[in-house]
Amino acid sequence: MKTRALVMAGMMALAILASTRVAQAQETMRVNVPFDFVAGNTSLPAGEYLVETSGPTHTLLLIDRKDAISSAFINTNAAVSAGPQSESKLIFNRYGDRYFLSQVWTAGYSTGRQLLKTAREKEMAQVAKNETRGQVTLVASLLRTR
Repeated sequence: MKTRALVMAGMMALAILASTRVAQAQETMRVNVPFDFVAGNTSLPAGEYLVETSGPTHTLLLIDRKDAISSAFINTNAAVSAGPQSESKLIFNRYGDRYFLSQVWTAGYSTGRQLLKTAREKEMAQVAKNETRGQVTLVASLLRTR
C-alpha cells in the first residue's frame, strides 16, 4: 500500500513538472536573419524576426518580421535532441544561395520544432551539389515567457 502511494505521488510530481516545462516552452525569440529564406511554402526577406510556437499543442510556428512586412504561419513536428540546448537557435538548410528554415530550438529544452521539407526544398536538395549544400545556425535571443 505504501509503495503504491509513493508511486502515485511520484507520477503526479512528474506530471506537474512536465506541464510546467511545456508552459515555459512558449517563449518568443528574436533573431536577425541576414539572408532571404523560405519557411514552409513562404518566401521571407532578410531582416529581424520574432519566432514563437502557437496552437494548443504548440505545433504551429509563427514567424513575424519585426517591421510587419512579412510573416509565416507553419505547421511543424516535434524534434528531440540528446540533451537540453545551450542556446536558442534557428537552423537553416542551404542549397547554393537558397536557405530553408529547418529547425527551431529554445535554450534549456531538449525538444524543438522541425519543419517538413517542401517539394521545393526537396527539388533544390536534388539539384544542389555537395559543395553547395550545408547548414547555417543563427543564434536567437529569448524575449519573454507567456
